[in-house]
Amino acid sequence: MKKRTGVKGLKVQKIMPFLWFDHQAEEAAKFYISIFKKNSKILKVVRYGKVGPGPEGTVMLVLFQLEGQKFTALNGGPQFTFSLATSFAVDCATQKEVDWFWEKLSEGGEKSQCGWLKDKYGLSWQVVPTVIPKFMSDSDPVKSQRVMSAVLKMNKIEIEVLKKAYRGLK
Repeated sequence: MKKRTGVKGLKVQKIMPFLWFDHQAEEAAKFYISIFKKNSKILKVVRYGKVGPGPEGTVMLVLFQLEGQKFTALNGGPQFTFSLATSFAVDCATQKEVDWFWEKLSEGGEKSQCGWLKDKYGLSWQVVPTVIPKFMSDSDPVKSQRVMSAVLKMNKIEIEVLKKAYRGLK
């Protein structure tokens, strides 16, 4: 099988999130890179040419990676915006990690319920402790329902509260 390459020889990822921004694609990419520092960088910036549809010389596409995952961001105009129907989940091993990502990603945005937030660009994120899938899929439905009940009462997820709910403690 032939290796696929994209813009200026960058290796193509089979499935890549494609994010539509009004005009903040590069700003958003830099914001995300400042949060997900490990293996995160701008790979390529492509500018509009004479044909447009954006003004010549302005940023059209930003190819970037976060924690090794490649993304494409487009400055496509105000026609489309993000919705809660699409979000990115951030797996967090510790409460310190949950707290850090919760605060950083929600800066200038909107904190919501059950670990969900919208960043300042309107993109939805879920800041999720690693223990949630384990607790929620427990074979004992009473345990998993206690955990679900606890999650539904939280904005930012608190791991110790989940552990207590899992064990049946108050």
